[in-house]
Formats: sequence, C-alpha cells, structure tokens
Amino acid sequence: MSTYFSDLQKKTVIVTGGSKGIGKDIALSFSRLGANVIIIGRNEKDLNQTLSELNVFQGNHKAVQADVNDITHVKKIVDNIVRDYGAVDVLVNNAGINIPKEALEVTEQDWDKVIDTNLKALFFFSQAVAKYMVEQKSGRIINIASQMSFVGYIKRAAYCSSKGGVVQLTKALAVEWAPYHINVNAVAPTFIETELTSKMFEDEDFKKDVKSRILFDELPKPHDISGAVLYLASNLSNFVTGETIKVDGGWTAI
Repeated sequence: MSTYFSDLQKKTVIVTGGSKGIGKDIALSFSRLGANVIIIGRNEKDLNQTLSELNVFQGNHKAVQADVNDITHVKKIVDNIVRDYGAVDVLVNNAGINIPKEALEVTEQDWDKVIDTNLKALFFFSQAVAKYMVEQKSGRIINIASQMSFVGYIKRAAYCSSKGGVVQLTKALAVEWAPYHINVNAVAPTFIETELTSKMFEDEDFKKDVKSRILFDELPKPHDISGAVLYLASNLSNFVTGETIKVDGGWTAI
C-alpha cells in the first residue's frame, strides 16, 4: 500500500508566485515529496533563494523570472517547461496582488492591475497549461482564491471582485475540462501571517478585527494552506473538481 502523497513523487509542478509566502511554502511542500517544482516570480533574488531551499530536496527544480501578466511570455514558459520535463502534472495559480483602497478612491489603473493579475493572468496560465493536459488526458489545476471570494470587506472592492471571479472560473474550467480528466479546484485562505502581510498587521486595529473573525483567534501560517493544496494535487482527491476548499479558520462560517 502506498503512503499518502507518494503519487506526487516525480510529478512536474508549477507554482506561480512561488518565491515568497504561501507560494514558497507550497513549492517546498511539493519538493519534500520528491516532485519536480518550477517556481515563477518577478524578483530574481527571492527566486534564487527559494530555489536553493528547494534543491535541498530530491527533484529537478527550476526558477523562472517572469511577470504572469505577460501572456505571450507565459505561453513560451509553459512550452519550455513541457519541452524540458515532458509534461505538466500540476499547476498552482498562486500569484496575486491587492491594492487596499476605499472604493471611492480606487482608480482604473488600480482596478485593472488587480483584476489582470488575480483573474486574467490566472486564466491564461491555466489555458497554456491545459493545452498540454488535454493531450495527456490528465492534470490538476489548483487556484488560490480567498475567503474574500465569499464575503465583503473594507478596502477590498477590486480584490473581492477578482477572487470571487476565481471561484466561478474554477467551476467553469472544471466543467469544460472534465472530459480530459483535468481536475480544477481552488483553495480559499484567510489572511496569512507572512512577510508580505507583516506591514499590514502593524495596524493593531486591523489585526484585532481580522483575529476576531477567525474562530481559532490566531492567524494561520503558510503551511496551514499547503495541506489543502497537496490534497487537491494527489490521488486522494480524484473525484473532486469544481470545488473551493475554505481554509479560513471559520471566518465564513458565521
């Protein structure tokens, strides 16, 4: 009998936004299980640092510097990965941004930047990978959504819109690509304690409000999210598609 997640060994996994925070922990989680992990990000220094940590574990790992909003470049990246690795088994669409502003202050540029990164780029990266998954008749696509996909919050008009779109897009792609045995799912975290959110949590009132909405009265760490991603990438979830797993500490349960 195989152990849990042993089927992920030697699988080829792409993680966008894989050099920091949640994405980094997800990438490391796959590498510990023997997968070949390709991380995509914009900051070369962060990419190289994370790659060095990935290389501690068995697998053929790679870092690619890129902006996921450059759709033409994204297609070339995927083509090159398939050429070098032979397939893409798992795509984790983790790259995302937020520009927290009151709705009356949001500019067109703010809106486009959030929607383009969180929703448009996610779709086109999925499309580029799915073309190969259709040919191989297998694959897992896991989108990182948010509890903000389901609830509203202050200074999050664009962000809530983009992440709500991620949940609906996940369902649409799951329906369309099911005949090719491609599972498309999402994971919806709450606010995570990372270096990316540390400045945000310097606002004590904001931090207090966030913690008051999480039933465990504490902020999750990146590894609290990775488990749900591994589940959706593995054979444990063979019959799960079109779903979004909320990892929000009960935020949306109230």
